[in-house]
Amino acid sequence: MVRVAESDFELLSPISELGLYTFNKHIAKHYFCPTCGIHAFHRPRSYPELWAVNIRCLVGVDVSSVVPSQVFGSKLD
Repeated sequence: MVRVAESDFELLSPISELGLYTFNKHIAKHYFCPTCGIHAFHRPRSYPELWAVNIRCLVGVDVSSVVPSQVFGSKLD
């Protein structure tokens, strides 16, 4: 997952065609493909102004070239 600003997020399909999962306080919104079940992206509870996107769902991204970074809870650094 990579967190991106609202202005950097462009969804090419209608969000209504995706599955939605929420839990607990229903603040975080997790969207997934209703056919294959992949968790494509979500609105994080801790940063609801951002989108967290599964980079494996992005066309043209070589996952092996991405350097992972540690995330501790809701901390972004």
